[in-house]
Amino acid sequence: MNEHPWEAGAATGVGSYPGDDPEEALRVVLGELPELPHLPELPARGPGADMVGRSAGLLVDMPVHLEPSGWRFSDRPGRDTVRTRDHLARDLDVLEEVAGTHDGPFKIQVCGPWTLAATIELRHGDRAIKDPGAVRDLAESLAEGVAAHVADVRRRVPAARILLQLDEPALPAVLAGTVPTASGFGRLRAIEEPVAENVLRRTIETVCAEDAAYPLVHCCARNVPFGLLRRAGAKALSVDLRYVPRRDDDAVGEAIDAGIGLFLGAVPAADATLPPLRATAEPIRELWRRFGFPPARLARQVVVTPACGMAGASPGYVREALKRSRDTARMLYEAAEE
Repeated sequence: MNEHPWEAGAATGVGSYPGDDPEEALRVVLGELPELPHLPELPARGPGADMVGRSAGLLVDMPVHLEPSGWRFSDRPGRDTVRTRDHLARDLDVLEEVAGTHDGPFKIQVCGPWTLAATIELRHGDRAIKDPGAVRDLAESLAEGVAAHVADVRRRVPAARILLQLDEPALPAVLAGTVPTASGFGRLRAIEEPVAENVLRRTIETVCAEDAAYPLVHCCARNVPFGLLRRAGAKALSVDLRYVPRRDDDAVGEAIDAGIGLFLGAVPAADATLPPLRATAEPIRELWRRFGFPPARLARQVVVTPACGMAGASPGYVREALKRSRDTARMLYEAAEE
């Protein structure tokens, strides 16, 4: 059985929030999600604070710059690479100042190798995913950079247990062969599952060696490859609850049976009128009932989250959604204890 670093009845966020003040965002997260806080991402600060640019800044010896079409590899570091690193450095300084004494689980997020490869362009304009050699180099560079990032976070929050979330929203499109070409008129070839699994596994093994971090993978798209992610070494999977259809029951059931944690996005990520608390919890209960696992395991294995990042939400709704996630997790835990 997989041992989870969070307490039963936990909730957390996915990653991004509105605004441009990292200290304020982190204080909100610590206040609303004390059992399992995470490092907020604030893409409203501009290029380099977005998911792809932020993670591209961690690449070792693979600088990037911003083109009108998006991020592209460069011959040498320029102002765009410097800006991405400055944003992250500021966030880590705030983390050390505000949460340096945190002594529980703490989650950080980086873009996974396949989403980066499907997004960043080669120097001549094609996406990196088109070139197997470029994918290999990118994955190795990312693993080295993220390992150093994890070590830096551990130094700044020495009593915390670090959870590393690899964001892979593009992975289903990579496997299906629906990633567009640079022109937008064509589609890049599909990547075979064993190849995708192998690249992701090597990334996880490198970054999480010697128990440096607890690995989980987030994919908020449809057609989440549950089996692939589990075989690649993810100890938890973060998904939008709406995208767990019955056709995936075998793969999801096998993951649960293996003790894999499920971070279930049960709360809308964009501004919405929330239903009663029980209505938020019921889809999670219904999912669990489909498999017949003991209710007590639900409270230990499931972490409640918003459906995805919340960069487009209002600050007021962010607090409401995080509180709803926490209250839902608490309700599920109390029901399991009855």
